[in-house]
Amino acid sequence: MAKKTDQFGKLLSTLGDFTSKENWDEFFKIRSSDEPFEWYAEWAELKDPLISQFSLDEAEALNAQILVPGCGNSRLSEHLYDAGFRGVTNIDFSKVVISDMLRRNVRLRPGMRWRVMDMTKMQFEAETFNVVLDKGGLDALMEPELGPDLGNQYLSEVKRVLKSGGKFICLTLAESHVLGLLFSKFHFGWKMTVHAIPQKPSSKPSLQTFMVVAEKEKSIVLHEITSSFNNSSLGCSGDQARGLFQALQNENQIRREHSSGSDMLCSIEDLSLEARQDLANLSQGRRLQLTLGDQGSSRFSYRAVVLDSQSQFGPFLYHCGVFIVPKTRGREWLFSSEEGQWMVVENSKAARLIMVLLDSSHANASMEDIQKDLSPLVRQLAPKNDDNRAQIPFMTTGDGIKQRNIVHQVTSSLTGPIVVEDVVYENVDGDISRILPSKDLIFRRLVFQRSENLVQSEAILIKEEPVRKTGGGSERKKSKKKGTQRRSDESCNQLKVYHGYLASSYHTGILSGFVLISSYMESVASSNKSVKAVIIGLGAGLLPIFLHGCVPSLHIEVVELDPVILNLARDYFGFTEDEHLQVHIADGIKFIREITGSSPADEVSVVHGDGNSLSDAEQTSINGSCISHEEGRANAKVDIIIIDVDSADSSSGMTCPAADFVEDSFLRTVKENLSDKGLFVINLVARSQAIKDNVVSRMKEVFNHLFCLQGEDVNEVIFGLCSEPSMKEDCFSEASCQLEKLLKFQHPEMRQCVIDAAKKIKRLK
Repeated sequence: MAKKTDQFGKLLSTLGDFTSKENWDEFFKIRSSDEPFEWYAEWAELKDPLISQFSLDEAEALNAQILVPGCGNSRLSEHLYDAGFRGVTNIDFSKVVISDMLRRNVRLRPGMRWRVMDMTKMQFEAETFNVVLDKGGLDALMEPELGPDLGNQYLSEVKRVLKSGGKFICLTLAESHVLGLLFSKFHFGWKMTVHAIPQKPSSKPSLQTFMVVAEKEKSIVLHEITSSFNNSSLGCSGDQARGLFQALQNENQIRREHSSGSDMLCSIEDLSLEARQDLANLSQGRRLQLTLGDQGSSRFSYRAVVLDSQSQFGPFLYHCGVFIVPKTRGREWLFSSEEGQWMVVENSKAARLIMVLLDSSHANASMEDIQKDLSPLVRQLAPKNDDNRAQIPFMTTGDGIKQRNIVHQVTSSLTGPIVVEDVVYENVDGDISRILPSKDLIFRRLVFQRSENLVQSEAILIKEEPVRKTGGGSERKKSKKKGTQRRSDESCNQLKVYHGYLASSYHTGILSGFVLISSYMESVASSNKSVKAVIIGLGAGLLPIFLHGCVPSLHIEVVELDPVILNLARDYFGFTEDEHLQVHIADGIKFIREITGSSPADEVSVVHGDGNSLSDAEQTSINGSCISHEEGRANAKVDIIIIDVDSADSSSGMTCPAADFVEDSFLRTVKENLSDKGLFVINLVARSQAIKDNVVSRMKEVFNHLFCLQGEDVNEVIFGLCSEPSMKEDCFSEASCQLEKLLKFQHPEMRQCVIDAAKKIKRLK
């Protein structure tokens, strides 16, 4: 006997992999069926807390179907049978132990069932059992070095075979990695409680057994997990108790956040059968986040949002549709926010839209592969339809680009990854085609990867005129202006950026707003003075260089935070500076404050585009003329301030400008630094009407008169005036003529675009 006990101890200590059938077969050959091996607690400690979970009368107890997976040679199921629960089914993947247990019980407990079966691949119909009772089985599958896959498969099977109202009772040591999986697998439609199993009296703390109970409900409510003990009542070691309470705290925090309105993902199997059946019907305004796919069922897993249209009657083009969001656009407000997602549903004309958001795990898969993988997954989410054979259309968001060539890539410590690219669009605006007739117009774009769908700047490329040679060499004179386009010329086969046309319609909109102060600009120009303008945000430099060319009376100061952007504008977009167009590398907000000394002089450090710091005299000279500090405080007010900067956080709902530029304090600083007839311009890009309304409300608090121009898609240009405009609303045509005299265009079509835009400007009441 001593020899056999030594053999058992040696085997147990070297068992290693608790998931190996061969190891367990060998173990049970050595371990006699008369020597039961009990995981954790004995029946004496388990009886009362376990029986209390059944809440059945005698008749119900006789008929209750109880599954004991991974039964081994424990006496647990025998005790249950003897306590009146006759519908007990035991499974284990060891033929050795099932044969031994069958022989041991065939006469004493004839109603007990024993089957050789893998608990991760059960051969039972769905909703077969009232109770699944696990004593250490999940713990054995969740050896840290093996990962969660087997445990995940097992719990999925448990959820499948349980009846509605049934319970999963898991006896466990409650290690953190086990609880992490257990809690996350029983979210919606499950009520969970944790109980401590009483321990035998002991002189020192030991590992305590816990009973986790998950009850299957008909609803899809997410409950917090409750416990029947506190820290002081536990007799286990400090580490075990701390780990348990931390796991409970973390999980309940997640559940509370969801209850307060935060989004939370669940899988289809998280939902009860009733909830899954309910998904077969459309429910107006329903929104549910799900994970689709799992190991073995699909090539990838996906994050999806199921949205049933807020409109009950349509009209709908599709009963159900799938909208695939590429990884590069997943953080955009339109696809990441609930309000934005409902806008997509409305535009899709689908009664139910399944929005699938791709991530980096899908990077190497083609769209064809994604759709093929998704098809069987989304089919189970389609609502009932008269025509069950109807195809579910797949939609996605495209960029309309026919051809793309990456010209240059660089990463800035301030802006992040930046791309300069040349593209050919599938379709172009008719005005451009009339000005520059070409089969395939090439556009050069500046794109910040942090908000990839937002094109920061865009210009047309044209062929550069050849240099005519003379006897003494080149006829072209060398330019003394800062900035060249040598790299772009080399890379584009003698193509150059054309500065005689604004390719971005919102730039045209900004310029059209000058109609609001056209009378003032004309009076300044007639007295041979300069209209002073500050533009915050250089981009590719296309707006300032266009304004410089078409409004000769303008003196423009551009403020750009990132020197990398200035270098890109010079090298790839032909941007140049002169005495009337200068760039400062500085913080835009601090620069505006410094115009009239709204903040201490040492608060902002302004640097010229060439990298050299400004002298003290230059620090107070933003209009190109050297003046004293005292004069600067009184006279350096500017006539036009334009904010054209993007937000680093594309998920905020406001792509332009950055939030700091619409704070009350900054808006008041702008007003203080504008001349009496000054104009403030903001390029506002937001899909959320609530965000737009908030920005307008803040501006109304500061500026006496507000106007707006609705641009294409989500762009809106907001104009703020310190004083009443010189013309009335019904006199825009007259003011437009006044503006037309001030503007010098190479193409009459460009002039007409600006005048047409000016006539669309509306006063905000």
